[in-house]
Amino acid sequence: MSSATAVFAAWLFVLLARGDGWTWLDTVRLALSSLCVFWLTWGTMGGMLGLFVPPPRTIAGAPRPPGAQGRTAILMPIYNEDPPSTFARVAAMSSRLLEIGAHGAFDIFILSDSQSLESATRETLWLERLLTDCRAREQIFYRRRPKNSGRKAGNIEDFIRHSGAAYDYAIVLDADSLMEAEAIVAMVQRIEAAPQVGLLQTLPEIVHARSVFGRALQFAATVYTPVFARGTALMQGGEGPYWGHNAIFRVRAFAESCGLPQLHGRPPFGGHILSHDYVEAALLARAGHQVLLDPAIKGSFEEGPDNIVDFAKRDQRWCQGNLQHSRVVMAPSLHVWNRITLLQGIFNYLMPPVWLALLIVSIASADIARPLYAYGYYGFERPGPDWAGWALIGFVAGILILPKLLIATLYILAGKAKRFGNGVLILVSVLAEILLSTITAPIVLMFQVRAVLRVVFGFDGGWPPSNRNDGTLTLGQAMSGSWWITCCGAAGLAVVMTLAPSLAIWSLPVALPMILAPFVIATTSRPLPALAALWRVPSESEPSPVLREWETIHQGWTGSMGRLGEEFGDPETANVLG
Repeated sequence: MSSATAVFAAWLFVLLARGDGWTWLDTVRLALSSLCVFWLTWGTMGGMLGLFVPPPRTIAGAPRPPGAQGRTAILMPIYNEDPPSTFARVAAMSSRLLEIGAHGAFDIFILSDSQSLESATRETLWLERLLTDCRAREQIFYRRRPKNSGRKAGNIEDFIRHSGAAYDYAIVLDADSLMEAEAIVAMVQRIEAAPQVGLLQTLPEIVHARSVFGRALQFAATVYTPVFARGTALMQGGEGPYWGHNAIFRVRAFAESCGLPQLHGRPPFGGHILSHDYVEAALLARAGHQVLLDPAIKGSFEEGPDNIVDFAKRDQRWCQGNLQHSRVVMAPSLHVWNRITLLQGIFNYLMPPVWLALLIVSIASADIARPLYAYGYYGFERPGPDWAGWALIGFVAGILILPKLLIATLYILAGKAKRFGNGVLILVSVLAEILLSTITAPIVLMFQVRAVLRVVFGFDGGWPPSNRNDGTLTLGQAMSGSWWITCCGAAGLAVVMTLAPSLAIWSLPVALPMILAPFVIATTSRPLPALAALWRVPSESEPSPVLREWETIHQGWTGSMGRLGEEFGDPETANVLG
């Protein structure tokens, strides 16, 4: 399908471009545009397949059966995180497991990789608060590594080496992960019932978004991603993805299969494998274990970035990790779909430079063709047919937009639109999300191009902690992070108006957002009351019990943050924390 659409788009392009004479730049444009259309269609295929797969029956967990012998470790690796927020998640999950009577089969481990003394001190103080407040405190454990070798993968490996033999299964979380007790139990029940399954990945739902950018991202993930996930699960089968969190694995299978090598050379392409999750999924599959994605397990949550700058910082980490997979993709005996998944991750970051190259070459091609056409060099009286250009634009727009509209229509026809307000509101929200993503796409593309260039030229960005606090940015902060995008946009528009003025109007949807990048970034980082009705999601109107529990605990803890030091006899800490 991807190849067929690329061929069709290439035919339209040839019809359009040959009217003003074919140059070698048109050949380059043809190759780049065909590659872009192929990639767009490949990404859309999963969504289209998911439309034709019936939604899975929701798996509702129940307390573990009395005869079950397996024990499960719930692992939360942290690195310089905010302890009240993170530890409150542990408290909420522990409380919910206790409430349904399943807590006896689970131990929760907070695995700290924090390196600063201040972070370690805060974690120790909040651990006391956590253990004081939790009724199942004897099943909550904390340890901090003095050296965070191997980062998160090394953190998990350290646990498995020292404590893994005591457990049959391990559920891996991120610092911003939350899982409903019923979801945790359902994961264990599912993997216990299928001995061939080595790892089971849930589909986390983004929650707690506040800004325009964050809520649009949250809405898109809630509405579109389940459908795309069904298509992914159908295509990949037992060679599915692992996203590094909100998943369960068999400890023995993981220990025997997933030891990661340290790549030769220096970072960013050498050293420890940063994006370890896809590699671990491939190693499990190579050892004969199934890796499944199960969108039917509900109650799996995570948080997302609330502004474009934080989104770009996360992308920088993922870019380095994914491009590093070029050293792994040809490892012996990997399964086909695992290789495709690794390649897909690589091309996710190689394609933005391809798009940018296509824009640049198109401008150059128009500049070369203009004088040749004007002097009648090619003997043509007019450019290629207008309908071919509009057809090409409509075709590409359809690839991007049609799946989203079809997914919204599916929710309406299935009677599920009320979860997002109503049928009209979900359609309006989809259109608003399409408009916002169109405006922000050139800005995100430039950040991604910069991320690729930094890796290619040897910059090691490492894996710094995410910003999980308020993501609101001032105009000055947005300017300091995106002034170079403004300069690129202004320079690009000036070049177009000078060399190819006929393309000026077509370049505005790309150039204007780039020129206005600081304003767009700052504005979308804030909550706007005028848009409050848009992008509603079920987690806001009908929050899961574990979400309500976390909010209650977190609010209670942060309300007493300034008094924490005095409670433990340390006035200086009270001043720092307050």
